[in-house]
Amino acid sequence: MTQTPAQTAPQMPAQTAVKLADYQPYSHVLDRVALTFHLSPQATRVQARLHLAPNPARGSGLDLRLDGENLVLIALAVDGQRLELQPDATGLTIPAHLLPDAPFVLETEVEIAPEGNTALEGLYMSGGMYCTQCEAEGFRKITFYPDRPDVMARFHVRIESDMPVLLSNGNPVAAGPGWAEWDDPWPKPAYLFALVAGDLVAHSDRFTTQSGRDVALNIWVRKGDEGFCAYAMDSLIRSMRWDETAYGREYDLDVFNIVAVDDFNMGAMENKGLNIFNSKYVLASPETATDEDFARIEAIIAHEYFHNWTGNRITCRDWFQLCLKEGLTVFRDQQFSGDMRSHAVKRIEDVLMLRGRQFREDGGPLAHPVRPDAYVEINNFYTATIYEKGAEVIGMLKRLVGDAGYKAALDLYFDRHDGAAATIEDWLQVFEDATGRDLTQFKRWYTEAGTPQVSVRDDWADGVYTLTLAQTLPATPGQPHKGLKVIPVAVGLLNPNGDEVVPTTVLELTEAQQSFRFSGLAARPVPSILRGFSAPVVLNRAVSADERAFLLAHDTDPFNKWEAGRALAKEVMAHMITDAAPVSRNWLAALARVALDHGLDPAFRALALRLPGEDDMAATLAAAGHVPDPVAVHAARQALADAVAAELAPVLPGLIAGMATPGPFSPDAAQAGRRALRNAALALLTRRDGGAAARAAFAAADNMTDSLAALVALLEIGAGAPELAAFEARWQADRLVMDKWFMLQVLYAAPQDLAAVVRRLTARPDFDWKNPNRFRAVIGALSANHAGFHHADGAAYDLLADWLLRLDPKNPQTAARMSTAFETWPRYDADRQALIRRALQRILTAPGLSRDLGEMAARMAAG
Repeated sequence: MTQTPAQTAPQMPAQTAVKLADYQPYSHVLDRVALTFHLSPQATRVQARLHLAPNPARGSGLDLRLDGENLVLIALAVDGQRLELQPDATGLTIPAHLLPDAPFVLETEVEIAPEGNTALEGLYMSGGMYCTQCEAEGFRKITFYPDRPDVMARFHVRIESDMPVLLSNGNPVAAGPGWAEWDDPWPKPAYLFALVAGDLVAHSDRFTTQSGRDVALNIWVRKGDEGFCAYAMDSLIRSMRWDETAYGREYDLDVFNIVAVDDFNMGAMENKGLNIFNSKYVLASPETATDEDFARIEAIIAHEYFHNWTGNRITCRDWFQLCLKEGLTVFRDQQFSGDMRSHAVKRIEDVLMLRGRQFREDGGPLAHPVRPDAYVEINNFYTATIYEKGAEVIGMLKRLVGDAGYKAALDLYFDRHDGAAATIEDWLQVFEDATGRDLTQFKRWYTEAGTPQVSVRDDWADGVYTLTLAQTLPATPGQPHKGLKVIPVAVGLLNPNGDEVVPTTVLELTEAQQSFRFSGLAARPVPSILRGFSAPVVLNRAVSADERAFLLAHDTDPFNKWEAGRALAKEVMAHMITDAAPVSRNWLAALARVALDHGLDPAFRALALRLPGEDDMAATLAAAGHVPDPVAVHAARQALADAVAAELAPVLPGLIAGMATPGPFSPDAAQAGRRALRNAALALLTRRDGGAAARAAFAAADNMTDSLAALVALLEIGAGAPELAAFEARWQADRLVMDKWFMLQVLYAAPQDLAAVVRRLTARPDFDWKNPNRFRAVIGALSANHAGFHHADGAAYDLLADWLLRLDPKNPQTAARMSTAFETWPRYDADRQALIRRALQRILTAPGLSRDLGEMAARMAAG
């Protein structure tokens, strides 16, 4: 292949950026809203009555600007006087001279076509059911309205339809044949509005709050799915009780409804009192869902419920403050999952996700601060930086102020800002007021992008051990220079015999370089640094393989114990790739000791056996100054897996047998951990026995966790065709299980066959590319097959671009999110860079490109 000269990305039409610095309060105050929906697939009528008044914070005599897209205006009136005005492409302006300088009522009637709304924003239809998705700016596709989060009002909703179930926010207040009315007593922004109408059945339960309120709980699903809701309901009840106990927050309505929807761009949505969920995060049974599915359902149910206070009762002033509700709520759901399962395992899983998604984002052309200062399309900022890094920032804050300081600050936050739209400044101020701590420097975690690097050197003399820490802050797009961060570095020290001589101590790195002294030690200690991954940074320290093996064997911090093994594995794999080195015998022996240590949690042991992913290794090589070769990375990982299988071969059958789970299936942490270790051992055994044990396990499996694990073990060695066929024959009528079937074939396709496999799958009649779950299962999985996606012929790049351009006119939000597969292009060789740039340029020059996909492609092309 010859190198193609880099070309300048074509100029996109000018797109106006929204800037944080331009924020102003809305021109008017909105107190109450009354909505009436006359539902029809092609001609839904929406009547709205808005009780408005001039905003004293802005003064009088201002125009009234209402957002609105794809609306047919039927009628418009102010205080009963009809107005003849025409909307523009993005909304409607009512001149100030037509408005009273006093409270008034604005009435509008519009017509919309839910059936044709394939973007799945606003009011749309999914399998004959009406549903909504209004975050971030979907409400403007329902009626003319100030569609911004700082405009909060009480909603009364009337729904008229022949559908048997009619739902909206708040409490039900009246109903009759063909209609129902709902009233929400709590002020909310339009993005939290929800409506559902369909032929649904409920899985119901009840909950009594700590103050004695009786709450009706319902999970609404299509007929036939009601038997798959028990775990979601159990998760909801445990979430409600936990929030009362851990945060003192109780539920505030008489009913809490969840609706499962097949066509949904997100995972779920926290609309006040009426959560709408992607059905894959509600429906589960042992036969159809894996342990990972159950854990994800538990976490997402909790996340959306916790939003009732951190997002709904207190919302964000503007979309720049998105991390205020999302980062805090992710942190809360991580705490909950840790309490329900294992804090150690949960922390490792969270860091794996952070490094795999957010570090990649922070190190590439899509890097942005936790609180960005500008955006073109807000849908493009629902990112790992907002969610995962936002949660890490809150974890650091809690670590710095302590448990008591955190509780005092949160109590003050709820008291001070209940019913309001808050900012990051408000959030940090309550911590300053509650603890007396100055957080001016800490605020940079919110305003600056990039992953800080912390370098470490140590010294030992006369019984004094000195750690010297230094921070460097890499440049990111639009931010070449950064201010010093406050970085909490949790450290413990171990004696050479493995005893801990200094328990976990948090060192606060606030300068470019600082030294910390530990005196009175009898021998040079072995440091355990960044325990619990106490800050989202890259730690740079020269560590010998012997020291890592020592920490793997003796560290009392579970995260650093795992991290030592992970780092060893990456070093071994890197040497295999760059130096053609053999697999380290010492590493294999250390890994075997962990795998067979019955004193450790089986879930932890399973994580220890999980090898670094190929994308992770490519990033590691790039950070070390190497240009990663996806073919070499893939080959090294396969060789490493074979070596681990050979090392453990004599003990694998016993390990599998010893992790049996007698009794009925339970998705609890104990059983799930045993299954995880058993199936990790099965995957290794499959590399030795040609698949005999995996085939037997697949045939005998009575749950999806074991069935899928056996199938994956076979696919990893290039076998499993009969099992894939059997899986399809059994589950072809279950849309969610078939998503797994589609995805597995993409993930485990041979690299040279990936493009052909995807073309075959997308040609099937059951590949519904307009359904986000099915699209993600195939096209979204393309880049997860690292060697296949980056095959030298560039076929997968072109295939992804083809599908993004096909989806964009129908669902620009999903197309934009899937485009991030291209974000790592600068790390690869010149030929691959040229192929990806060509794909991005083809996207950028496509006629009618959406603002969503256009912004993402332009940012990546500029990288």
